Amino acid sequence: MTDRMMRLGGKEVPFGTDLIFEAEDLPGLIFHTEICEDFWAPVPPSSAAATEGALILTNLSASNIVIGKSDDRHVLCRSHGMRSFAAYAYSAAGPGESTTDLSWDGQGAIYEMGDLLAQSGRFDVEPELCMADVDTQRLLNERMRTGTFNDAGKGQAPAFRRIRFAHQPHFEDAGLLRPIRRYPYVPNRESHLDLDCFEAFNIQVEGLRRRMESIGNPKLVIGISGGLDSTHALIVAAKACDRLGLPRDTILGYTMPGFATGDATKSNAWKLMRAMGVQAAEIDIRPAARQMLGDMDHPFSGGEPVYDVTFENVQAGLRTDYLFRLANQNGGIVVGTGDLSELALGWCTYGVGDQMSHYNVNSGVPKTLIQYLIRWSIRSGQFEEQATTDVLQAILDTEISPELVPQSEEEELQSTEDRIGPYALHDFFLFHIMRYGLPPSKVAFLAWHAWHDAGKGLWPIDFPEEKRKAYDLPEIRKWLEVFVSRFFGFAQFKRSAMPNGPKVSAGGSLSPRGDWRAPSDASAAVWLEELRENVPEG
Repeated sequence: MTDRMMRLGGKEVPFGTDLIFEAEDLPGLIFHTEICEDFWAPVPPSSAAATEGALILTNLSASNIVIGKSDDRHVLCRSHGMRSFAAYAYSAAGPGESTTDLSWDGQGAIYEMGDLLAQSGRFDVEPELCMADVDTQRLLNERMRTGTFNDAGKGQAPAFRRIRFAHQPHFEDAGLLRPIRRYPYVPNRESHLDLDCFEAFNIQVEGLRRRMESIGNPKLVIGISGGLDSTHALIVAAKACDRLGLPRDTILGYTMPGFATGDATKSNAWKLMRAMGVQAAEIDIRPAARQMLGDMDHPFSGGEPVYDVTFENVQAGLRTDYLFRLANQNGGIVVGTGDLSELALGWCTYGVGDQMSHYNVNSGVPKTLIQYLIRWSIRSGQFEEQATTDVLQAILDTEISPELVPQSEEEELQSTEDRIGPYALHDFFLFHIMRYGLPPSKVAFLAWHAWHDAGKGLWPIDFPEEKRKAYDLPEIRKWLEVFVSRFFGFAQFKRSAMPNGPKVSAGGSLSPRGDWRAPSDASAAVWLEELRENVPEG
């Protein structure tokens, strides 16, 4: 053996702890191997390997088993993968080792940035292969966006040798082993379900509580439509008042029926406000809307059934205008109700509309999470009064609609999701684009694997059977094109002027002061081109 090389099988081969292996024909397959107790060191060799580009860290371990050691291995794999923005594959010795003084369990586990992708059985006498898909693009994107990772490698002389090899992949569709969550924003750990939902609620509650405290505990003015977002905002506001020791009548709730407000949603709004014990009132915006439309000489004022964007936004704008003036009158602030999904799509009325408030408790919460948090609050008995849980269930069962366009008896209710697409898909797209920076074609690939078969994979806990839907690739592509067009090419000017509100999910927020700093005049062209070139329409 000379100069870190050794002769093996008649060939000179590299030898040492400083080797990183990279496939020449499969981008991202870059791995480092360490041995057993390296894993337990304060700074494992694989830490330096990660800063020099290794994406997959492996450990061949002759590790015996004692009580509790399996959990220790999981903790180390998970934490090391998270810190290193890497996949960590661990394999302990199993049957066949001497049991003179020790025993062996053959534990295997594969983690990716803290996520457990696969694990083997233990104490199995038969050989077992532990396999998982590793998303190296995700790892590279995370490293690029995390300044501290790159700082860790600065100023260090290269300490590893790159060993390049031909992997010779077949590049055929081999399916996908890793589970893809349909609802990436929704808590999916049954053992931590209550904790995750508790945190989500209380992040919002604490954000509003602190804002109220900083300005002297003002009245809270909220428009209550009987829909999901305003319902959740009211729950958050009520809990903030409880935490500050303020009576619930600190909250001024207003329902403001317009030309298309349904009896059911209006009834739910009143029931909810009464059940929550807030000050409740109703303002009919139709007279003011008729006046404004008449002043504008809009065709509707002359009796024509013209229900265009002006007709819709006159109503949305009047509601917000009333709320701000009511806040002035009562020494209060307007609590915003619009959610993260609407901000992503620009599905809100800019300026004097539901895009604006003094503080928006829902701006970091996507629609699918709001639905789930309300569902969880019913299941977990967050409210003692049966009347409250009954109205919450009724609101959950109501079609999502802006209720701005009147319908005849023969016509169906104006449906938001019929116009812009299912929020379940849009939230999926948003998470993978905003959190991981994935290109549209890869998002479509993941969405198909998550959604093409409603009978496969896991659904969120207590998700209703009748609402479990499947989407094929043409549907996914159709709505992904809508998302990309609106998210990149339209909606940023609304986000650039959005009010304050707390970040809730690790998936990120769209605040221009935080996670998403983007130009308002950007184009979606490059994203649409990537989608159209790589994902077929039919």
